Order: sequence, then C-alpha cells, then structure tokens
Amino acid sequence: MRRGIKPQDRINLNKNGRFYFDWAASAPFLLNRLCTLKDLDRPGFFGNPSSGHSEGRAARAALEEARRVCMEALGADEGTIYFTSGATEANAIILFSMLYGHAGGVKQGLITTAAEHPSITKNRAPLEYMGIPVHCISVDGYGAAVPGALEKALRKYTDATMLALMYVNNETGAISDLSSLVKTARKRDGKALHIHSDMVQALGKIPFTLRDMDIDSAAFSAHKVGGPRGIGVLYLRKPVQVLCKGGGQEGDIRPGTENTLGACHFAEAIRFRTETQIKAHEEATANMACLIEALRGMKRCTIIPECRQAVDERYSPYILQAAFKDIPGEVMVRALDDLGFAVSTGSACSTGSKKRPVLNAIGIDDALAFTAIRISFGWTTKIDDINALVGAVHRILSQF
Repeated sequence: MRRGIKPQDRINLNKNGRFYFDWAASAPFLLNRLCTLKDLDRPGFFGNPSSGHSEGRAARAALEEARRVCMEALGADEGTIYFTSGATEANAIILFSMLYGHAGGVKQGLITTAAEHPSITKNRAPLEYMGIPVHCISVDGYGAAVPGALEKALRKYTDATMLALMYVNNETGAISDLSSLVKTARKRDGKALHIHSDMVQALGKIPFTLRDMDIDSAAFSAHKVGGPRGIGVLYLRKPVQVLCKGGGQEGDIRPGTENTLGACHFAEAIRFRTETQIKAHEEATANMACLIEALRGMKRCTIIPECRQAVDERYSPYILQAAFKDIPGEVMVRALDDLGFAVSTGSACSTGSKKRPVLNAIGIDDALAFTAIRISFGWTTKIDDINALVGAVHRILSQF
C-alpha cells in the first residue's frame, strides 16, 4: 500500500514549486514573446478581418502577416496555410472531406494506423457509419508505420483514397519515416491518394520543410509550441471540399470569424520555436539520455518500448513512456503530483479512458500498459529538473 506523502517530503522544487513534465499535452505560454492584455484594444486585434473599414483592414493585415510568418516557418508555399481552432479540427476537416466524393458515387477509403491521435482514431467510427471503409496498418515495435506494411495495404485496399499518418507519435515519441512512406504511396497506380499527416509533435522540435515532403495536408496546433489554445493551422497543398460552410473565411476551408489574436500569437511562437529548435533539440537529446539511463537503473522500471536507446534518432527526445511494476500509471501520476511533478498517462485527449491503444498497437500487453506514464519535456527543461524527477520516482518506489 502507498504510504502518505507529506508536504515536507517535496524535494528540491524549482522557484514555482512545480516541475512540469507534460509538454506533449500543452507547452507553457510564451508570455515574454507575445503581446500582453494591453494590446487587446489595438484595431488589428479587435477588428473583424472581413470588415471594410480601417479597423477591419488593420485586422486583415495582422492576420495575413501571421499567415506569412507561419508559411515561412513551415516551409510552405503561398496560399496553403489556413487557420483553424487547432489540430483536432484540422484533422477532422480533411477526414470528412472524403464524404463529398463518397456522396458523388466515387468510392472512398482511408488507410491509417491504430497508433494515431484520438482526433484520427475516434473519427474512424463515424466515417465507417457513413459508408467509408477504414483500414489500419500495423506499426513496428518502435511505434512507427513502415513502408512494407503500407505497400501491402495499398495493394489490398484498392478503394483507398486517403492516407493519414502521424509524423511523431504523441505518446511514445516514435518518428515515422514519412519520406519513405510518401514515396511508397506515390508509387501506387490508379486512384489518386491524398496524404495527410498529424505533425503536431514535430512542430518546433523536428526540422522539416513542407514543400519538400510531397504531402497534401498537415495539421498543427499552437499550444504545443507556447502559443495559445484554440488556434491551429491546416496546411493544404490544394483546396478540398469541406462539410462546414459559412461566410467564406479562410478560403471557405474553415469559415467563421478568424481568431486574429490567436493567429498572431501562434505566428510569433512558431517563429521563435523554429529559429531555436536545433539548439533545443541538442539539449533535449542530452536530457533524455540522462533520464533513460537513470530510469533503466531502477529494477522496477521498464522503458517503453524496451528497444529504445538513451540516444535514439528513431524517437523525439521530448517524449518518453516508462512503466513501473506494481504501480498503476494513474497512481504514479498522482504520487508525482503530490511531490510537485506534472506527468500524464498519455494523450490529454484520452483522459478518463483506461485503455492505451497506442501502446497496444506496438505490442505492449494490458498489464504493462496499465502501469505506464508519459514523461515529456521542452525547451526550458534542465538537467536539474531531470535529476529532481528521478529522485521523486526513487522516493515513490520506496513507498509502494
């Protein structure tokens, strides 16, 4: 049984009294980089970008400047960036665009994996309900989709018109070889294939240039890179038919009055993160190596997957899954929280679910998955924070 953790047991807390290790869920806000509440009365932020007066034109100018910054930071071409409420909406826009072809009598089909974000996996059911088949390919033991499995699926599922593959897995950090997967998909004869990628966990962490990736669409979210919640980007190489219609904003891809303030914040955050991502990646790699080596030294700890090395280019150095024998993941989360450390059991979008489909997809049994937690960090995480976390885990293990 767990013994009570008293307030005085908190160890070497930072100046805020907390250690944050849930960056994959949401990153701390870049307040020092973004405008303050005093700026909210600026015409560019309160005016409607669709209005023809001075305030509206100022808002339009601010919005288009934010779009330009995002376009350059992502390495995208002009006319391909659309602002949304976040990556979940961006993913849904693309998935449900298939309904137009389906309604017009053109067979549609989706190929994806069981290791995707819930904004993809949970939309499989409504697509199938509306008559669009969804085919899942397996991922390897590292947690990434592989060209061989995709090639077989493309031969078998000739009805497929869309491919949805996550670039960096949000629970394990596994990086898919998206370039090889795209090349495999493009070799298929017959129906054109729309290739979409959830690239949320790659933004500001893994260098890429969209125009060189040969994908048709991608989803991004601001709050993963220090921007505000409620704003995201959908990259679309070519426009698609969408279900929701309105005033025609965002090229009629995502109608509704634009979140100018959010877009401007996102633009500044994405510019800063992409400019500093190489140095941050080096620091994160060193920190992750220290964390993995320390956890591997604990008899009751299992790194998931076990094949992951301390320094491993197959994974993002910002995300780690670890399981602790005889301690349910949710219990470990609460115990660490009591000591001042914020971690999670997986995707924040799956909070409340006892299932771990991503871990099951890479061959992790339910018993081990039940004891797993996700540790994720970012550009302000320091080695002292890592050491403090390791110390807290040691303390908890001694109390169970």
